[in-house]
Amino acid sequence: MKKILFVTGTRADYGKLKSLIKITQKSKLFKSYVFVTGMHLLKKYGSTYIEIKKDKIKNLNFFKNKKNSSIMSLNLAENISGFHKVRRKIKPDLIVVHGDRIEPMACALDGVLNNTPVAHIEGGEVSGTIDELIRHSISKICQYHFVTNNIAKQRLIQMGEKKDRIFVIGSPDVDMLLSKNLPTIQDVKMKYDIYYQNYSIAILHSVTTDLKNLKTNSKIFFNSLKKSKKNYVLIYPNNDIGSDIIMKEINNLKKNKNFKILPSMKFEYFLTLLKNSNFIIGNSSSGIVEAPYYGTRTINVGNRQLNRFNYKSITNEKFNQKKLLLNINSKNKRFKPIKHFGKGNSNKSFYKAISKIEFWVTGVQKYFSEAKKA
Repeated sequence: MKKILFVTGTRADYGKLKSLIKITQKSKLFKSYVFVTGMHLLKKYGSTYIEIKKDKIKNLNFFKNKKNSSIMSLNLAENISGFHKVRRKIKPDLIVVHGDRIEPMACALDGVLNNTPVAHIEGGEVSGTIDELIRHSISKICQYHFVTNNIAKQRLIQMGEKKDRIFVIGSPDVDMLLSKNLPTIQDVKMKYDIYYQNYSIAILHSVTTDLKNLKTNSKIFFNSLKKSKKNYVLIYPNNDIGSDIIMKEINNLKKNKNFKILPSMKFEYFLTLLKNSNFIIGNSSSGIVEAPYYGTRTINVGNRQLNRFNYKSITNEKFNQKKLLLNINSKNKRFKPIKHFGKGNSNKSFYKAISKIEFWVTGVQKYFSEAKKA
């Protein structure tokens, strides 16, 4: 029986990994564990580790970063130390990380430096922030890649990764996104005390490579929302450098009846909320990945999602109050849903790949794969 250690540090990556964790925990071929860290253990962000427990995920290992610093390099070092102890205890045959944040980078580094193979979920994507640098760095560390589409696969091949170690499985959160078991909108509104008939979703994250403009951009963004007089479910940003600046603006809105402010949401409930919203505005990847599946309009603001997937339901805007208000107040419409990151069977594709004997005999040593000359 092979042992697999999954890593989750945010509400978002848990939504991506959940179906993969569950399918391995039901299997007789694998014993899977979960390293829970980062935002999950912060009360400020809703202590989302509680939701993981409620999902009846087994073999949980918690690590709270004592420094709890917004300085990413310090968090990286702290997470390497914390994960190292858990990895040594479990002795996994495979570590599975997702995305482009400090926690997966720390765990991937510890794995590769200790001859433990690492698989990266959703590498090969692009964006307009430091996330891209972290994501590509993780990909170069990892031995295996589970990507959303052939475009991401081709990017990894350009980076020197071997074709036979890249598996196209779609985005795992689509497994949940297309599920018939999502809560009803009535259940969502009751759980989170949302009383609006009509509403939109607002999420603004810090762009850590553009901190000098963050204060101004945050004011423009939230002033635009206020002046629109529309109702918003406003969700806290990630705990990156600069999030305190955004939080100051959010705290100024706590008495405004047009805003329902939430530290976080359980992913299934967020999906139902998104499906029934007028639009989503801000710079969250949810506007790029999940919203088009439901035909929900996206107002993507700034460069955080630069160069990512685009569709007619997505409008890209700069931090300009006049233009933002024009877009917010434009006639609301639904778009034809598009299945651009898979069809909801990522967990089965992942399981099929790791169930093959040859998957486990490739070894930990990596070699750069030269591109074929034209």
